[in-house]
Amino acid sequence: MDRRTLWSNGAVAHISLQDEVTAERFTDGEVRRVTYPPLASLCKSPMGNRDREILWGQSFNVLETDKGWAFGYALRDGYAGYIEAQMLAPVEAQATHRITVRQTMALSVPDLKATKAEHVALSLGSEVCVTDTDDKWATVMGAPHTLYIPASHLTPLNDKEADPVAVAERLLGTPYVWGGNSAFGIDCSGLVQIACHACGIACPGDSDQQMAQLGETLDPGTPLQRGDLLFWKGHVGWVSDPDTLLHANAHSMSVVHEPLQAAIQRIAAQGDPVLRYARLTRL
Repeated sequence: MDRRTLWSNGAVAHISLQDEVTAERFTDGEVRRVTYPPLASLCKSPMGNRDREILWGQSFNVLETDKGWAFGYALRDGYAGYIEAQMLAPVEAQATHRITVRQTMALSVPDLKATKAEHVALSLGSEVCVTDTDDKWATVMGAPHTLYIPASHLTPLNDKEADPVAVAERLLGTPYVWGGNSAFGIDCSGLVQIACHACGIACPGDSDQQMAQLGETLDPGTPLQRGDLLFWKGHVGWVSDPDTLLHANAHSMSVVHEPLQAAIQRIAAQGDPVLRYARLTRL
C-alpha cells in the first residue's frame, strides 16, 4: 500500500481499515485545523522530510498524537503523514471562505495604516471562518484573536472557479519549493492541485498520483488546448495555450510560462519524454 494514502502507521489506523491492516488501535480520529501561520509541513515521519504542505485553516484528521507530532491525513486529498501538533487546533467553527488572491494579509485591526497592527500573511487557497463583513473588511476567527482581511480577497468556500489555469497564473513568479503548496513556495504538483481545488476538481498531491488519476488521456497528435496537462516522470505542467506551458520547475526555480515545444525538447534532452497528455473532463 502507498504510505501517502495509507491512514495507518502500525500503532494506529483509521477505523475504515479495520479489515485491511494490522494496528494496535483503530479510531475515527479528530479533525483539527492548521492555525499556525501561514502553513504547516506534512512530513513522512516525525521530524522527517516534508512531503506536502497544508495551508492555514485547512483540515487534518488526527489519528494519534505522540511526542509533539500528530499522525493523520489531510481532508482535502487523503494524504497521510505527520504534522507538529502545536500547529493544529480544534475546529471551533467551519470554514466559510477561501483566499482567492495570490497573497493577503490578515490584520489584528481593520486599518491599513495601523503600523503597530499584527499581521499574518496568508496564501491563495487558505481557508477562514468569516463572522462579519462590510464594504471593505471581513472579520475572521483567528488564533488567538479576531483578524481582518480585505473582503475583496475572499470568496465563499462553495463558489468554484471556472478556469484552473487562470488560478495557477496568479502564482507566476512564485519560488519553486519541493513539496510546496502555497504562494510562498510551490512545486509542479502543488501548482496543479491548488488550481484544481479552486475549481472543485478532486486532485491528489503528487505528480505520479495526478498522472494516474486526472482527466482523460489524449491520443497522440490531439491538438492541445488551455487546461490540458502534460506529465513527465516526476513532473507535470498546465497548457496555458497551444504554444505555452505553465509550470513550477527547478530549471527556472519558479512558476513560469515557457514555450511548450522548447520545454518538451529541453526535458527530453535530460532523458525524460512526455509520458501522458490529459484533458480534465470538467473543462
